[in-house]
Amino acid sequence: MREALDSKPLRSALGNFARAYPQARETAYEGIDFESLREAIETIKINAAENVEALAQRFEQKVTEQGGKFYRAADGEASASIIKKIARQHNAALCVKSKSMASEEIHLNHRLKDILKVVETDLGEWIIQQIDERPSHMVMPAIHLSREECAEIFSNVLGTEVKPDIPRMVKLARQILRAEFLVADIGITGCNIAVAETGTMVIFTNEGNGRLTATLPPVHIVLLGYEKLVSRFKDIGPLANALPRSATCQFMTSYVTMISGPCPTFKGLGNDEVVQKELHVILLDNGRLQLLKDPVFKTIGQCIRCASCLNVCPVYGLVGGQVYGDIYSGGIGALLTAFLRSPQHAEKIQELCLNCGKCREFCPAKINIPELILELRSSIRKKIPPPFLNKTIIDHLLHHKRMVDISMKIGAPAIRYLRRLPVPPPAPQSFNKICKNLKQEIKQHPDQEGKKGTIAFFYGCLIDYFYPEIGESMVRLLNRSGYRVVFPDQSCCGAPAVYTGLEKSAKKMAGKNLQQLSTDVDTYDYIVTACPTGTVMLTKHWQHLFENDPEIFHCTEMVAEKTVDFIRLIHMLQKQGLLYGKRTSSAKEIKVTYHYSCHLKRDSGIDAEPREVVSAIPGVQWIEMDEADRCCGFAGTYSMKLPEISSQLLKQKIENIEKSGAEILLVDCPGCLTWLRHGLETANSNIRVLHTAVFLAEGLSRDTKSF
Repeated sequence: MREALDSKPLRSALGNFARAYPQARETAYEGIDFESLREAIETIKINAAENVEALAQRFEQKVTEQGGKFYRAADGEASASIIKKIARQHNAALCVKSKSMASEEIHLNHRLKDILKVVETDLGEWIIQQIDERPSHMVMPAIHLSREECAEIFSNVLGTEVKPDIPRMVKLARQILRAEFLVADIGITGCNIAVAETGTMVIFTNEGNGRLTATLPPVHIVLLGYEKLVSRFKDIGPLANALPRSATCQFMTSYVTMISGPCPTFKGLGNDEVVQKELHVILLDNGRLQLLKDPVFKTIGQCIRCASCLNVCPVYGLVGGQVYGDIYSGGIGALLTAFLRSPQHAEKIQELCLNCGKCREFCPAKINIPELILELRSSIRKKIPPPFLNKTIIDHLLHHKRMVDISMKIGAPAIRYLRRLPVPPPAPQSFNKICKNLKQEIKQHPDQEGKKGTIAFFYGCLIDYFYPEIGESMVRLLNRSGYRVVFPDQSCCGAPAVYTGLEKSAKKMAGKNLQQLSTDVDTYDYIVTACPTGTVMLTKHWQHLFENDPEIFHCTEMVAEKTVDFIRLIHMLQKQGLLYGKRTSSAKEIKVTYHYSCHLKRDSGIDAEPREVVSAIPGVQWIEMDEADRCCGFAGTYSMKLPEISSQLLKQKIENIEKSGAEILLVDCPGCLTWLRHGLETANSNIRVLHTAVFLAEGLSRDTKSF
């Protein structure tokens, strides 16, 4: 990992692509209803998974009717055995192969090396084959290599100096590979789609190597997984619409090849006799059938291997695919690895996921990768526990509030030093103590009779122990709107347990809080949080934890229905005209920018609300930061587990903040506030970092509030 983070060529290549991809993809999807398209793909894939055996049988029938030979392979060894048998029947010595992730997955080249010379024909695959590396990306296997590194590889292969000129290297590769195509005995390809209705296999390529591999050699072998099956020929449409746009931001790839049975070919080099090709189709399981039937994880089978999730993944954009240590990288790679190899092989990979949710937005197959990562983590942690200290704190400390209180007093400095987490010193007095004596001056509005209502505040650990001023500010603002704020007894919401995969502890913490919140839930107008992670816990994770317990699940529903994030509630109150004051502006205009926390933007769906609330204040100039919703790298305990990655993500974020020219950075997540404040202080920046509640309350003090 350190080597990847220190590699300037890698960082440059991945960074340039990551910055260019979102806009290029947006252009490619212009005029297309992405949500409707991904719903159509989801429907196609769900239907295929539910009927996978029937589709496999029909596909086999159609392939054999059209003259092809059909096989089913349980795993990599079985696949290699079938291919070796075919090779021996034809006295084959040379095989050309077009990019097939399934063949990489089962290490096919290695399995065949004692009988066949296998030559990769995709340019990126051919390059990494020369240095015996695995692909670092599903679509761009050599993206981790610079042009200079590629030129060095070409020079070593050809025995003469090759300059880092991309068109020249492409021309050289074409010359090398064309000779192999013309004399190859066998061609092996994968396929992107397999249609049960017609026995058609569809291949999308840009270099033409897939079509050459499928047509020139006298024997064509197609290796595909069960997840490639679809029911009808018309199902190709939505997939063909999405795959090129999501993978390479193209309207369509240069070549789309459809194969329905063997086709004629020349007998060999220099021989003009036309003969019928042999077509062999191998349907690979290797864990796929178990995956497609799994009630929790079956949606992984919807993956169309476009790699758009990798293209927007902040972690992948830093370290590339080699760090993941397996064929499939990124969040989807961890999920695939768990089923196509083993959960043990996925254990380290899944820890690299920030759970920021960016991939979920871009996935054309509508796979909720972050949610599935948490499910996988929970499943793994039942067999492989996390580090002892983490587990001990979560299992035995966090749900005992009194013990946490004591620990904060005596242990915070030591934790801060040992774990390298830039947590500020605990506040002199916790919010839990402050709120018991907090004087509330509730504003009575002219159009309201008496107080408007009651809001319960679930403040969370960071506000309680480190940032009580956020809680006090929020109470002031809600009082001004005519609401009384109450403070139910509470302890840790369970987020550390959920995101560590310790489900039992998460349920214990959630249950304790539910007991308090649900008792008087009918008397609350809202349950408000000033931490987006807390909001997600109350509105989503608590329900998931108790989905098999009807009585408690009902309590989670009642709580979720009343729960709202602070900034959304303030936005609602602003629209209702309940927040008002003198419409004056400050003498000096304040330039403000905003960081969208991952849970706020992608889990709670909050986008325009902060902008509209802050922009309504006279004397405040809202500046939209570049990549405002890019993860800052905090991600809770992630910044403790993988500080090398978190610190680099923070550095990127700080650059965007400083480039904005703002004087104040606003956030709505106490965790992000901690991390970003640390980053700006380390960079010796004068930019202040404030929670939106504190900024708005400061506006009240200046009497410049205008909403």
